[in-house]
Amino acid sequence: MTTTSDTIDAATRGAAFLDAARAILGARGLLTQDEDIEPWLTDWRGRYHGKARALAQPADAGELAAIVRLCAENGVPIVAQGGNSGMVGGAVPDASGTALLLSTRRMNEIVIDAEAMTATCGAGAILQVLHEAAEARGLRFPLSLGGKGSATMGGLVSTNAGGTQVLRHGMMRNLIAGLETVLADGQVLDLTSNLVKDNRGFDLKQIFIGSEGTLGIVTRVVVRLSPAIAERRVVIAGLQSANRARALLVFCQRAMPAALEGFEIMPRQSLEAVLDHMPDARDPLGESHPWYALMEFDADRQGAARLGDEVEDLLAQAFEERLCDDAVIAASETQAEAFWQLRENIAPAERARGPAMQHDISVPVERMPDFIDAVEAAVAARWPGHEIVAFGHLGDGNVHLHVIAPAGTERVEWEQATGKPISAFVYALVTEWGGSISAEHGIGQDKLQTLRDTHDPAALAVMAAVKQALDPAGLLNPGKLV
Repeated sequence: MTTTSDTIDAATRGAAFLDAARAILGARGLLTQDEDIEPWLTDWRGRYHGKARALAQPADAGELAAIVRLCAENGVPIVAQGGNSGMVGGAVPDASGTALLLSTRRMNEIVIDAEAMTATCGAGAILQVLHEAAEARGLRFPLSLGGKGSATMGGLVSTNAGGTQVLRHGMMRNLIAGLETVLADGQVLDLTSNLVKDNRGFDLKQIFIGSEGTLGIVTRVVVRLSPAIAERRVVIAGLQSANRARALLVFCQRAMPAALEGFEIMPRQSLEAVLDHMPDARDPLGESHPWYALMEFDADRQGAARLGDEVEDLLAQAFEERLCDDAVIAASETQAEAFWQLRENIAPAERARGPAMQHDISVPVERMPDFIDAVEAAVAARWPGHEIVAFGHLGDGNVHLHVIAPAGTERVEWEQATGKPISAFVYALVTEWGGSISAEHGIGQDKLQTLRDTHDPAALAVMAAVKQALDPAGLLNPGKLV
């Protein structure tokens, strides 16, 4: 039974904790007013809302480490947050109000080493700002996604982000040369040596990539840069089916493997949703097609002069082999960006149409077209009246499968009664096909039970053992991933 004295003692300890945190961070670095904290307590999709005792905003790794040590000494949970643009509620505290919400947004420095072709970024550095800084030095960071204006480098590391260039450059983990991380006890683990060869045991930085802040809090990341693009060609092609898109992908990979940067697919209904959502958007092709492929081909200075002719030759041969029915090459950078905006605005356009269950899934690349056909037929048979839309990164076997409720549906009631059973069915089918329930968005709190239901028990046991070893008190992002 909780007594009055227990309540007073808890309040006194809470006040003492906040005083100690304020002494570390200063008035600007610790916010306790509800109006200052409230905007950061709801996830981007609006599905999860929590509470926090305060919002900590450390300015550097030293302050962050000191705050983590203070939390460890007082048994205070920590939820680290970057841009709060995640898709699975991974950066939102629970409803208890016991956790400290820790923002890395002030830790936003970016240092470009043009000779080494690396960038050292604070965890709070914005992806788009890194793009601009690299471009100013004749380089680029080859990872991009729709939320680049808010996504932070620490968040990209913690979720092992993917994006539109995975086909050529890989996931975030493939682009990381070094990390600095604060452990659960406040120790700073510096793994930023940037050595090409280092066989002193485990590659420890890989443990933290994709761990969603449950094992440590990223403070700095060293990423590899690439030469700037000197020339690019962006193409939209009209196709009869997802299988035709897969055949076109294989053709492009064989014909121009060094130049193919991205290969995205979208069905007609996704394009129509974007055209309705964006009044200034235009259909690039004159006639309607069941499917569309968005392709980007890039070249450095050595290959720039030949790229245009090579892409035109490739498309001419693709027409001859009946791999596509129509295609258009962007005539300018403005038009190229407009083509990409059609792809990047599918998610907000679908969201504006009403309730939907959104699934970020992957299956083996060669099976993806057949999987799309199978899951669309199976969901439509069980839940008539629902629209099933699959779009995304065909080149790396990742599609975003949206099941959209009938018009006029009330969101909360539908999600509970129908949406969740639909998702369970989709994830079971993905697992049956040898796929993953999370291709690039992570687990967070949204897929925690689904992970337990579908993942290999041995893998879950190893993850739990690592968590126990690095965070035995369970203070780092509790209720997420593990």
